[in-house]
Amino acid sequence: MYIPRANQEDRVPVLHKLIEDHPFASLITMGSSGLFASHIPMVLEQNGAMGQLRGHISRANSQWRDYTPAVEALAIFSGPQHYITPNWYLEKQETGKVVPTWNYVVVHAYGYLKVIEDGEWLMTHLTSLTNIHEADSPVPWKIGDAPADYIAALRRGIVGLEMTIERLEGKWKVSQNRSEQDRDGVAKGLAELNTADSLEMKALVERRD
Repeated sequence: MYIPRANQEDRVPVLHKLIEDHPFASLITMGSSGLFASHIPMVLEQNGAMGQLRGHISRANSQWRDYTPAVEALAIFSGPQHYITPNWYLEKQETGKVVPTWNYVVVHAYGYLKVIEDGEWLMTHLTSLTNIHEADSPVPWKIGDAPADYIAALRRGIVGLEMTIERLEGKWKVSQNRSEQDRDGVAKGLAELNTADSLEMKALVERRD
């Protein structure tokens, strides 16, 4: 990924936080038919220096059969993003030499993919995945709430995926290349939009140097 120095983020805890906050990944592998992508939620486990990602896909999905284990897989996690209008820049009034852009935050995780069909591993993974995403529910749903034979049948229809992260890349494109006055204008414009997306990006623009 092309990352200008001003946009580079390499602090592992920061990158892990984005993965945990935005766990829906684009998982890309190379196989005999070329590049293949699946879009799946993944769980970050604190195993190894950079962590480990775990997920699962349908057994009917050919990705787990047709991928090259010797070639690194890529999991992309996309965070906040927003269109930035040049109308928010002070520079527009001063010189007019401004154009629109797009602010965004993204993490790329690379590693060698491993397919796992062990039933115990799958149940541990599914329990972890469920517990994470049910945590904010007033009455969290549990796997045990469904009939055991029903869960067993569904489990047989999936395969697990595990990737120990070998390297991480983070890109925080949040107006760092603009002047302080322009960044203030971007933050104000995003605040006036007052949407969940705009306020999330506003916080990033204000927090970054």
